[in-house]
Amino acid sequence: MDSGDTAWMLTSSAFVLLMTLPGLAMLYAGLVQSKSVLSVVLQCYVIAAIASLLWFFVGYSLAFGDSLWGVIGGLDKAFLLGVTVDSQHGSIPEIVFVIFQMTFAIIAPAIIVGAYTERMKFPAVLIFSGAWTLLVYAPICHWVWGGGWLNQLGSLHLGIMDFAGGVVLHANVGVAALVVAKVIGPRQGFPDRLLPPHNPGMTAAGAGMLWVGWFGFNGGSQFAADAVAGMAIMVTHIAATASAVTWMAAEWIRYRRPSLIGTVTGVIAGLSAVTPASGFVGPFGGLILGVIASLVCFSFVSIIKRRLRIDDSLDVFAVHGLGGILGTLLVSVLAISLLGGQGFLVEGRTIIFQLGVQALGIAASMAWAALVTYLILKVLNLLMGQIRVDPEDEIVGLDLATHGERGYDL
Repeated sequence: MDSGDTAWMLTSSAFVLLMTLPGLAMLYAGLVQSKSVLSVVLQCYVIAAIASLLWFFVGYSLAFGDSLWGVIGGLDKAFLLGVTVDSQHGSIPEIVFVIFQMTFAIIAPAIIVGAYTERMKFPAVLIFSGAWTLLVYAPICHWVWGGGWLNQLGSLHLGIMDFAGGVVLHANVGVAALVVAKVIGPRQGFPDRLLPPHNPGMTAAGAGMLWVGWFGFNGGSQFAADAVAGMAIMVTHIAATASAVTWMAAEWIRYRRPSLIGTVTGVIAGLSAVTPASGFVGPFGGLILGVIASLVCFSFVSIIKRRLRIDDSLDVFAVHGLGGILGTLLVSVLAISLLGGQGFLVEGRTIIFQLGVQALGIAASMAWAALVTYLILKVLNLLMGQIRVDPEDEIVGLDLATHGERGYDL
């Protein structure tokens, strides 16, 4: 057991929790209308609480317990049985590993909030988020990080490269966002009569906390205080900065003016793209990821809303989902030593073969996430009649209609 590694992982856990509370909560709160600002903050806070309890009860065991056929973990670690102060995970205490992974389980369902803001009933939000954590996030986490089939398929070691959650988190969150947005339907006035974000300054403050927290998200995924963790942080920062500048430039060229919301969105796109690659690529790879992710995600924001007519309110798929997919695929090229990368997990592997492994992981996890997300929503609709709020409540705003509070009293 190493005290330096343990100290870094405790710090990283705090950083990743900061990403949700208050980072993501403030990011989303500034993007919605003022009449629903508190509803988004409350959803993020309660999801954090529910996901934490579920992770303690069975989530950690389903993700990291003894593997059952490579599909799901067993219940041997339910309620953290056997996780004592003496048990270890590598060079750190296992309980610290539990805490760090819990913060990932917290932010995954919280990101999906951005797809259905201002129009889902609060009880449905709670049940959906809890069910999604156990039925989607935990199994896919097991497939990739818990000894599941994406790394162990018979005698073939696939060696999927997902350093901090491109497959496990961002791709699945993105496709779940599309499914939720499609099932629940668009906001009133979509797409031409929607009001702009009510508080861009609040959004920028939240994004800044996400940016800082992402250092723990990616750097902590090395589970050691070493040079790889340092490189992961450097690569993360380069990708975020390159993506921010690229998005601002693209917006400036297309709309003749740069915006704070656009620049902030570019930061998140770059961070999402570099997440699966951060421990495998060098700074030049981070630069490439940031530029490509920004350009692609910038284009898809309008494609999702205008062409596909899907009201993914805060662009969860176009930014988080697509960014994670791009990073997961491009690591197959950017990890090579010629570009300053660390190489592949399996020696002697070709770029094409590694790309196939990455694509398989994306396809399998997104298919599972889409199917289960759809089934959860359909069951909720059957049980609750409908999961969407009444039209009158949507007009009044969820702050007053659901919670009896106001974000502002001006």
